[in-house]
Amino acid sequence: MSQPLRIGVSACLWHQDPTRSIFNGRPLIYIERSLLDYVAQPGVYASIVPPPSPNGLSITEIVDQFDGIVFHGGVDMSPTSYGSEPIRPEWKGDPLRDAYELTLFREAFAKKLPTLGICRGAQLINVALGGTLYQDIQHENPNALQHRNAQLYEKNQHDIEIANDTGLSHLYPGVKNARINSVHHQGICTVGKGLSVEARSTDDGIIEAIRYQNPREDHYCFAVQWHPEFQTEADTTLLPAQPILQEFLSACRKRKSV
Repeated sequence: MSQPLRIGVSACLWHQDPTRSIFNGRPLIYIERSLLDYVAQPGVYASIVPPPSPNGLSITEIVDQFDGIVFHGGVDMSPTSYGSEPIRPEWKGDPLRDAYELTLFREAFAKKLPTLGICRGAQLINVALGGTLYQDIQHENPNALQHRNAQLYEKNQHDIEIANDTGLSHLYPGVKNARINSVHHQGICTVGKGLSVEARSTDDGIIEAIRYQNPREDHYCFAVQWHPEFQTEADTTLLPAQPILQEFLSACRKRKSV
């Protein structure tokens, strides 16, 4: 029997907080369940990628355990991670998680390990490659859609336009416009080095999908701003979630076989 693909999912961090009753306020790392279920297909072993411990494996040794990495959604990135200061205190983000995931991405990227970014993961990949973010889309672009609605959450939806002759357009042949969920108030502002834009929000042009492209490298790195893992296959009104995952897993299998 062939060995399963080993896919790492970057961790969400819950920092120490003496006011929190859960686990007596001790620090936690976790994965959102729907993302784990999305990635854990037949023949795939999905597990958390822990931040390095002082006496544990190095980030290089940790990355070497996996065939691909998925970068999780979650808390805001800190503006300090891309050379800015928070406009408002509530947009200060999590610089500790940023440091962990930026190090993880750069190590995986240097090894040409396939990477898939989801929501925050797309923003993180963009920042890691030198791009910047809107700290709050509507604050910095008042004509933009409401890309996050706390009450609607994943039921908040809008349309995207897929750019012609891109990896995403080849993944969904014949699909020019599609509907996706939207659970983010930050977004990509300037695009990182080597990244191409593959989809934008139809009504306001906000970037919704990016891909690393270098004709001299066989290197899979793709990210979407929406949450395919929140979708159900029964909902045919949204862009199907499985092609994105299967393309990523195919890239992981290809690298594993080399």
